[in-house]
Amino acid sequence: MLQGGSQLGDNGDVNDLPRRAVTRTAKLAGLPLGYAGRATWGLGRRLGGRPAEIVAAEVQARTAEQLFRVLGELKGGAMKFGQAMSVFEAALPEHLAGPYRETLTRLQEAAPPLPARTVHAVLKEQLGAGWRKRFRSFDDKPAAAASIGQVHRAVWHDGREVAVKVQYPGAGAALLSDLNQIGRMSRLVGLLVPGLDAKPLVAELKARVAEELDYRLEARSQETFATAYEGDPDFLIPKVVATADQVLVTEWIDGTPLSRVIAGGTRAQRDRAGLLLARFLFSGPARAGLLHADPHPGNFRLLDDGRLGVLDFGAVNRLPGGMPASIGPLLRAAIEGRADIVLDGLREQGFVRPGIDIDAQQLLDYLSPGLEPARAKTFRFSRAWLRSQAMRVADPRSPAYSTGLHLNLPPDYMLIHRVTMGTMGVLCQLEAEAAWSGELRTWLPGFAKPRRSRAAKA
Repeated sequence: MLQGGSQLGDNGDVNDLPRRAVTRTAKLAGLPLGYAGRATWGLGRRLGGRPAEIVAAEVQARTAEQLFRVLGELKGGAMKFGQAMSVFEAALPEHLAGPYRETLTRLQEAAPPLPARTVHAVLKEQLGAGWRKRFRSFDDKPAAAASIGQVHRAVWHDGREVAVKVQYPGAGAALLSDLNQIGRMSRLVGLLVPGLDAKPLVAELKARVAEELDYRLEARSQETFATAYEGDPDFLIPKVVATADQVLVTEWIDGTPLSRVIAGGTRAQRDRAGLLLARFLFSGPARAGLLHADPHPGNFRLLDDGRLGVLDFGAVNRLPGGMPASIGPLLRAAIEGRADIVLDGLREQGFVRPGIDIDAQQLLDYLSPGLEPARAKTFRFSRAWLRSQAMRVADPRSPAYSTGLHLNLPPDYMLIHRVTMGTMGVLCQLEAEAAWSGELRTWLPGFAKPRRSRAAKA
C-alpha cells in the first residue's frame, strides 16, 4: 500500500480513478522513459564536475519518487506489483536498495483515497439504500488503502469496531490492464529495481486476480482461518461481520504494522514478529488447509499483548491435505547431504524435467547455502545473507547459475515458492532470529528425524 499526492477529483465520479487503458499505459510507460531522462541528466551533472556517487544517489532518489507517485495514482495492478516488489528489496545490494527502501515500504501502508461520494455510492449499491443504519458511525477518511480497495474504520450497529473494505469501481479491469502492461515492459522494470525478474512475478499476480476480486470468497477464507486459530495465544484473526460482492466488513484490530517494526522496532519485537510470521505461514496448511499467500508487511500487526494480527485473506493457496508430502522428507535429505535422494525426489516432483542431465552433488551444492535457517538450531536472517544468496544464483560466473538454469518450478509449487521467498524477504528486513528448524519440525510433515524405538536403541 502507499500514500502520496492524489490526482482524484472530489465529485465522486468513478472515472476519477485513472483506469482507462490509454492513460494508464502512458503513465506506466513513462516510468522507464523518466529513468532514461534522469540518467541523461545525471551524465550531464557528472560532466559538470559533480561526484559520480552523489549524482547516482540523486538519480535513484528521483526514480524512487516517480515510481511511488505513479503506482500510487494508478492503484490496481501497478500498485499490487509495487507491493510485491517491496518484500524483495532486502536482496538488492545496499547501494541500490537504499533509495528504494522507504518508497517501497510506503507502498504497504496507504494510498491516495477515493472520494467519499464514490465510497458512499459503492456502499449503497452493495449494502442497500439504508446502509448507514447498519453502522453507528462511519469514518469517510480511509484508514488504509490497497491495490484493489480501501479500508474505512467504523462502528457496527451492535457496538463492535469494524474495518470496512470497499473495492474500487473497475478495479478488475484496471488491475489486469496494468499487469499486462508491466509484463510487456518487464525488461524496463529491471531498470527501476535492478535484479528483479518481473515476468514470473507478474504471471503469478495475474493468476490470483479473480480470487482477490471476490470478496465473498475472501470472507470464506478468513472465516476458515478465524475458526482454526480462535483462542490461539499467538495469533488474532479478525472475524467476518458482513460481506457483499465488493464490500467486506470484519472486526477491527489495532497493532503495530510490521513495516514500522522493520523501520524502528526493538530487537525483541523483531524476533517475536519474525517467529510468529513464520509460524503462521507454516502452520496454516496444517491447521486451516490454507496458506496465506500475501506475506507483505502491511498485512500483519504486532499487538501489544505479543500476538500477531493477520489481515487480508484475498490471496490464499488451498491445501486441504496440508503442505505437499514430499517437501519435508526432501528438505531433511538435503540437510543430511543425501544428494542422490534429493535429485531423485526433485525429478519425481517435476523440479528437474525428464532428460535433463544434472550432477546430484552440484544440485545439492546449489541448494545447501539456502538451507542454513533449517539446518541451524537458531538463525538470524539479514539483508546481507539474502543478498549473498541472490548474488550466488544470479552471477553467470557462478556454478550455481548454470545449475539453476536446469531447474523447473512445477505449477503446484509456484505459489508455495513465492510465499516462502516473500516471507524470507520480510524476515531479512526484520533481521529476526529464532529457532526456525523447530517450526519446521512442528509443522512440516516428514521433516523431523524419526525417533528410534526402544528396541532399536537396545
